[in-house]
Amino acid sequence: MAVPHDWKSSNRTIQILQAASQGNYGVIAAIAYNLEQVLGLIRAAEEARSPLIIQFFPWAVTFWDGLIVRAAAEAAARATVPISIHLDHAQDEAVIMRAADTLPFDSIMVDMSHYEKADNLARTARLVRYCNERGVATEAEPGRIEGAEDGVVDTAGLEASKTTSEEVDEFIATGVDSLAPAFGNMHGEFGGTEQLDFERLEQIQRQIGNRATIALHGTNGYPADLMKRCIAAGAAKINVNRLVLEDYYTHLQSQVGKVPHTTLIEQGVEKVINQTKEWMDICMSSGKA
Repeated sequence: MAVPHDWKSSNRTIQILQAASQGNYGVIAAIAYNLEQVLGLIRAAEEARSPLIIQFFPWAVTFWDGLIVRAAAEAAARATVPISIHLDHAQDEAVIMRAADTLPFDSIMVDMSHYEKADNLARTARLVRYCNERGVATEAEPGRIEGAEDGVVDTAGLEASKTTSEEVDEFIATGVDSLAPAFGNMHGEFGGTEQLDFERLEQIQRQIGNRATIALHGTNGYPADLMKRCIAAGAAKINVNRLVLEDYYTHLQSQVGKVPHTTLIEQGVEKVINQTKEWMDICMSSGKA
């Protein structure tokens, strides 16, 4: 099926993030690993009347064979608030092409940051074009964010490099819709505030203007005031993992084998709902849908 030339005007991820950028709030982009978490995230968004981005690591494409992605996309389509489906930190070109060709992703992070700058840029440009030809929006990482977590294993041990002004323009020229800048933020464990270069982040936002939106990575352990400061500096897409799943896992570990399985699932979903709503309030997206 041919993709309309104006497909970006109706792409859900682009529309959600443009509204957030213009409205000076952040949209939770939460990783999900199972259907309980997908359900909890969607119910949180509907209760908070907030937009939402549900994210999956490439593992959802390879291990799940896309099943959980299709289920999430179907649930998102039935929701009463704007919800998009995103593939985060896709570092394998074959997986990116498979996802763009066969799965209902609204957007894909074309993460070539484990390559050196020139190679990162060239591969990003080629894959952005591939995704765009299929109506899929894209995100890229200019520079290299330090640390490692699920889905970002290839960057472990590589030297971090903060995003430069030159890289911003070069990556925007590829047609990418969202940039994940490196400004001292870290994947994995929270590294404190002293290394965060807010002046750099604010400059990147000024340089981007309305050409793209900013995705914030590495938020594990962020306190509320720090998150608000990142949003004020220009972050629109707020990638989270444990921030909205910690209570779910604590409950699972403490209650497994002590309550019926169905009760364990239902209570776990409530944990996701409540914690996600708290962060939607902090990110100021509640009531925006």
